Amino acid sequence: MAVLEEPCILGMYEKERFTALEAQRLAQEIAFGPVVFQVSRLMIKFGIFELLLKHREGLTLEEVTKESGLSWYAIQVLLESSLTIGTVLLKDGRFYIAKAGYFLQTDNMAKVNMNFNHDVNYLGLFNLEESLLNGKPEGLKVFGNWATIYEGLSSLPEQVQKSWFGFDHFYSGNSFDQALEIVFRKKPQTLLDVGGNTGRWAIKCVTCSQDVNVTIMDLPQQLKLMREAVKDLPGAERIHGHGVNLLDEKAPFPTGFDAIWMSQFLDCFSEEEVISILSRASASMDNNSRLFIMETFWDRQRFETASYCLAQTSIYFTALANGNSKMYYSKDMERCVKAAGLEVETIYDSLGLGHSIMECRKN
Repeated sequence: MAVLEEPCILGMYEKERFTALEAQRLAQEIAFGPVVFQVSRLMIKFGIFELLLKHREGLTLEEVTKESGLSWYAIQVLLESSLTIGTVLLKDGRFYIAKAGYFLQTDNMAKVNMNFNHDVNYLGLFNLEESLLNGKPEGLKVFGNWATIYEGLSSLPEQVQKSWFGFDHFYSGNSFDQALEIVFRKKPQTLLDVGGNTGRWAIKCVTCSQDVNVTIMDLPQQLKLMREAVKDLPGAERIHGHGVNLLDEKAPFPTGFDAIWMSQFLDCFSEEEVISILSRASASMDNNSRLFIMETFWDRQRFETASYCLAQTSIYFTALANGNSKMYYSKDMERCVKAAGLEVETIYDSLGLGHSIMECRKN
């Protein structure tokens, strides 16, 4: 784990990164982006990438057609599209999987991102313009009439829920073990898990320490899902619930906690809402309490591809989640922390798949 004095990724965006021909190609890739996405998704779903990966000697169009069970026409349009996308190769009448196709087929992050974008975001993104103009998640209406996606999470279609939680858990879960080391250095006896979803972090905590009691602070309907998820797991008797709408500025935080944990939580709120939440958290703390904020700050990534993915994920918040939040720039979050009467003691970077933890205390 590293502590970065200044974000190092920003320098990559100071100058043009493409030649004229590359930029022209990128412009067309953007214009045909929905087509490229759906073709590539179906190359996975129909098992065509898998076939080409299995047959490294390559396959003819006829052989792919026979193996896949699809029509000649369907295979022909998918392969020709994929050929120009760059996910397959063609040599001497035989198709081979290209590097990009290999990663789409085998990389778990690519799979999680693709499922999330198809099942959760795709239809709602049609209303992105309205969302930007109105400051509301106008795309959410494809699923139901809720003010935010969090209110309707338990009522979303099963596949949409699966992809939403798959996305959320994939990124947070990869950081949990390292995060436990940081949070439990001072052996907290009581921990408040704010926005704890299905209790995955809480279970990690009660497994890590036999002495800690965890209270999950979340919407009442989310606590119902949590209780169902943890009820048969060891340590569940030390996991408690505190139902509250965190957007209610008059709703105080419960007091008496050694540690307060917010994982992939504050990115669900606007800056004004973040300051309100952090101010109420600060009011509940004493001088020995610590607040831990774990987020994927787009400017504190080791690799530019991660920054790209995070910046695009912000659009999900705009169109579907709540209409006013994003994946944060770390300096903006530090400003919110300060405005709430807290100060950042340490920032731990490079956890899991690009998370950072801000450890905060009362100022």
